[in-house]
Amino acid sequence: MKANWIPRRIAVVGAGAMGSLFGGLLAEGGLEVYLIDVWREHIEAVRKRGLKITGEGGERIVKVGAAVDPEEVGIVDVVLVQTKARHTAEATRNARCLFGRDTVAVSFQNGLGNEEVIAGIVGREKVLGGETAQGSGMVEPGVIRHAGNLPSHVGELEGGISERVRIIAATFTGAGLDTFASENIMKDIWKKLLANIGINAISALCNFRVGEIFDTPETRETILEALDEAALVAKAEGVEVNVEETKEVLDSITGKGGTGSNRSGMLVDVLNKRKTEIDFINGAIVRLGKKHGIPTPVNKTLTAAVKGLECNFD
Repeated sequence: MKANWIPRRIAVVGAGAMGSLFGGLLAEGGLEVYLIDVWREHIEAVRKRGLKITGEGGERIVKVGAAVDPEEVGIVDVVLVQTKARHTAEATRNARCLFGRDTVAVSFQNGLGNEEVIAGIVGREKVLGGETAQGSGMVEPGVIRHAGNLPSHVGELEGGISERVRIIAATFTGAGLDTFASENIMKDIWKKLLANIGINAISALCNFRVGEIFDTPETRETILEALDEAALVAKAEGVEVNVEETKEVLDSITGKGGTGSNRSGMLVDVLNKRKTEIDFINGAIVRLGKKHGIPTPVNKTLTAAVKGLECNFD
């Protein structure tokens, strides 16, 4: 990293609800930001009218760069990878032109394995892990709804807090996206994974908003059983998390001040008849459970049920 490196040019690869939120907040805070996505209608709307943010913080229009082709943007300081997990590899390959000698990639995606996919394309030394509890929903092309202003974390994959992590966290926080440097980002990612295990499949299968997942005793019991399985798998992977920690994350997300009124990303995918990220969330627990000889019947059932829904998509 060159001396006096400050991340000023930011590219967001994957400008869905969350990518647009991150890009919009950072642009609003004075950074030079470019939203990159294959969804031409959304990109054209942002180009013509700016990004409209509603909900948290009030309604406003934010001027932010937007492009379909990463070549239009050129080399940036930080690339935020915000695509759905199943698109990570293709999107990162297409975005290689954004990377210079000191460019850093940060994944704020759901699920496990995104960082490794990105590292395999641009080099592990260029990749940081990210975790966020922010909530956002897509209203229409060019318009998002900020559902809850919760903190984000960024950190080195190997642990510890480096200078570049400190700088990115401070820069993002200064621009209005509260971001903390993490000593153990992989633990943070696992905690977020457990939160997604608790929220996504049940919300998608039951058509629940985030704040409704615990309202039914049977779904609450199922969620807690799925989390118990996931915590055992995490421990086998060398990551110490527990259900009490995860319940704290879930309470912050589903409770007052969180994103309880929001639809989960998996429910939005199901409602729009799109393939979900189930293989990278509950499905990841099933795969790693097999690796370590740990039974994961609840996560296996939830994965099968969501994939059964996907079979009905046109």
